[in-house]
Amino acid sequence: MLEEAKTRTLTLQANMKELGIRCAVFTDESSIAYLAGFWGYLGIEFGRPTMLVVKADEAPVIITPLMESEMVGAMTWVEDVRIWEDIGQRTWARALATAIGEAPTEIWVERSSIPAIIRNHLDETYPGVPTKDISSVLGAMRMIKSPFEIEVMKEAGQIAGEMMAAAHSSLREGAREYESALAVIDAGTRRAASFLTEKGWDRFVSPMIHNLQILQSGQDTSMVHRRASVRHYRRGDPVYFCFCNMAQFKQYKLGFDRMFHVGEVNDESAQIQQAAIDAQQAAIAAIRPGIEAQDVAAAANEVYASRGYETGYRTGRSIGLAYLEAPELKTGDKTILQPGMTFAVDGGISIDGVTAGRIGDSIVVTDTGFEYITNYPRELLVTEN
Repeated sequence: MLEEAKTRTLTLQANMKELGIRCAVFTDESSIAYLAGFWGYLGIEFGRPTMLVVKADEAPVIITPLMESEMVGAMTWVEDVRIWEDIGQRTWARALATAIGEAPTEIWVERSSIPAIIRNHLDETYPGVPTKDISSVLGAMRMIKSPFEIEVMKEAGQIAGEMMAAAHSSLREGAREYESALAVIDAGTRRAASFLTEKGWDRFVSPMIHNLQILQSGQDTSMVHRRASVRHYRRGDPVYFCFCNMAQFKQYKLGFDRMFHVGEVNDESAQIQQAAIDAQQAAIAAIRPGIEAQDVAAAANEVYASRGYETGYRTGRSIGLAYLEAPELKTGDKTILQPGMTFAVDGGISIDGVTAGRIGDSIVVTDTGFEYITNYPRELLVTEN
């Protein structure tokens, strides 16, 4: 992982030199993980920024809170780790100033994700110095995953498969939504632990599956992103599991969704779910190098239209270290697909207050088409009890 991160940083520096970019300040957790190989656990939400300063012709600098510094130093390949403290003169602003250097002519940042506290500081400290957006430069690198990254994502896919199997097994009349969520967490954590060791960089990676389970059942199924509650399952209930905020490993995040029906399914629900499956499969079948991202969405939209449904969903999104990366599989995105790109590809229909149909998988674009990263039956799923 650290060798990968170091190689990426060297590539970024070469790109910066070519573009005439002298200094960039990275603040997004996924970007820092991508370049420096670490992520913190006590970040900006606690008022404690962590930053990575990359200059085109100098070694990178990490700026991190004192209480995180021991772990950061052990996790990263970057040698220059500068600490700051909550009190006294050793502030993060001073550390940042020394890393940027005197009289910068411009500062490149991740404009859409830089925390307000840091952006305001730069504006006040360097009046008249333009801040420019480095996001597209790094984003272009992150679009294409290396073989190493794809292997990590495939491990995440295996973890996600265990989670979905546990979700499926938990479904029975009278059981509660939160019980399914607990089963998912347990199964995913145990599978993630099987990929880890107690040695080296691995020892800093937690196997724990976390975040609130996105789960809806019954008439609430159309709500898309409701969390698991104390509701009891009833016979005939549709139950929707989304793992898009949970199916992750070593910071690599997947998209993965399935719809189940408890004991039986009525004709309307079956029709809607089959339409969602068929739309997703049409989209996935269209994926290959050389086509535009929006062409994948068009294949799904054709199925929706032929079945008499409308959808406001995008068909998919690029995945990686962030929940949402570029490009997206939606109308208007003309990015040309290339081997090594990874996507979450969805089928989705909602009938408000009635039911829904949904399915989602993660894939990687190959030289000839695509390969699934996540696997679970792509069919109408009805439990036996």
